[in-house]
Amino acid sequence: MTETPTRPERARPRRARLDWLDLVSLGVLAAGLLCWATGALPARDAVASLERIAPLVLFLGTVMVMVAIVQASQLFDVAALGLARLARGSHAALFACCFALASLTTMFLNLDTTIVLLTPVMLALAAATRAPALALAMTTVWLANTASLLLPVSNLTNLLAADRIGLDPLDFAARMWAPQLAVLAVTALCLWVGFWRRRHRERDRYTVPAEPLPIADRRLLWTAAAVCAGFVLAVVAEVPIQVVSAAAAAVLVAHCVRRRRDLLSWHLVPWRLLVLTAGLFLVVPALMLHGGGDLVSALAGGGAGDAGVFRAGLTGAGLANLVNNLPAYAAVESVLPHGSGDALLGVLIGTNVGPLVLPWASMATLLWFDLVTGRRPGVPADQRLRVPLGRFAAAGAVLAAAATTAGLAALVWL
Repeated sequence: MTETPTRPERARPRRARLDWLDLVSLGVLAAGLLCWATGALPARDAVASLERIAPLVLFLGTVMVMVAIVQASQLFDVAALGLARLARGSHAALFACCFALASLTTMFLNLDTTIVLLTPVMLALAAATRAPALALAMTTVWLANTASLLLPVSNLTNLLAADRIGLDPLDFAARMWAPQLAVLAVTALCLWVGFWRRRHRERDRYTVPAEPLPIADRRLLWTAAAVCAGFVLAVVAEVPIQVVSAAAAAVLVAHCVRRRRDLLSWHLVPWRLLVLTAGLFLVVPALMLHGGGDLVSALAGGGAGDAGVFRAGLTGAGLANLVNNLPAYAAVESVLPHGSGDALLGVLIGTNVGPLVLPWASMATLLWFDLVTGRRPGVPADQRLRVPLGRFAAAGAVLAAAATTAGLAALVWL
C-alpha cells in the first residue's frame, strides 16, 4: 500500500518588524495630523504644504519602484563590474573613480539621481570585489549632498534660491564654484581618512572579477538599461524629475506585468519615506507658526555682512539636521529680508552640505538608507549593508561642520 504524497506546508509569511526609524516616521506623521486636527496648523496652510510636496512624494514613491526592478535586472551588477575593472584592483584608483563619478553625477544631473543610480552600483561593486562596502556607500551619500552646490539643477533648494535671487545657471555657478571646490576638498579628506585608508579594509588590493557576469534575463536587462538611459536624458533636458521617475516606473512595471510578475509586490512602495515626508511638512509649518519663526529669526539674524552669512548658513545646517533640509531652507529663507543674496547662498550651503548627521536630514539620505539596508524584496543578501548609526552620525557631524565652514569661508572671501 503506497502512501499518498502530502503537499509541503506553505511557509507562513514573516511579519515585518518595525524598526526605530519606522516608528519615528509614524510618530512624525501622527504629530502632523494632530496639528492639523487641532487647528495648530490651519487647514488652509496644511493643504498648501501638502500640495507643495506632492511632486516630491510622487518622485519618492515611483523612483524606488524603478530602482528595485532595475536592481533585479542585474544592470547595476554590470556597471559595477566595469568600474572594478577600470580601477584594476587599486583602492586609491577606485576611490578616485567613485569620487569623480558621484561628484559629476550630482553636479550635472542632481543629488537624487546620484543616490538612485549609483548606490546600488556601489553595493554591487563591494559584493563583487570585497572592497569596503561602507566606504563605497558613504562616498555616494556624502557626495550626493556635498557636491550639490555648483548648478541650480544639482539640488531642489538651489532652484528655490536661484529663483529668489534672480541668478541664471552661469551666474549661479560663478558665485558657487569656489564654495563647491572647498567643500569637495574637505569631503575627499574626510572620506579617505574615515573610510578608505588601509586600516579600514582587509587587503591591499581588491579582487578584480575575471569571469563574465551570467545574465538571468537579458530582455529585462536591456529594458532596464533603456529606461535608465532615458531617465538620465530626461533629467538633462530638465523634465520635472517626478514625471521622469513616474514614466520610468510605469514602463518597468508594464514589462514585469507581461513577463516578470514575480518581481511585483506592494513592498516596493517606500511607505516610510512617504509617511515621514508628509509628517515633516505638517509639523514644521505648525512649529513656525507657534514660536518657531521667531526662534529661527533670532538664530539666523538679518543676514548682514560676512558674519550674517556665516550665521545664516550655520543656522540652516543645524535646522536641516533636526527637521530635514527642505523645510529648513524654507524656514530660514522666510525670515531673511529681500536683498540678502549672500546670506541666502550661505543658507544654501548650510542646508545642502550640513544635513549629514541624522538619517532624515535630507531626502537623499533617507533614500540612501532605504537602498543600503535592503528593506525591499529581491535585494541580494550580499548587497545589504548594516550602517552603524553612531559612526554614521559622528563622521557626518565632523564633515558637516568642516565642509559647511569651508564653503561659507570660500563664499565670503573669494
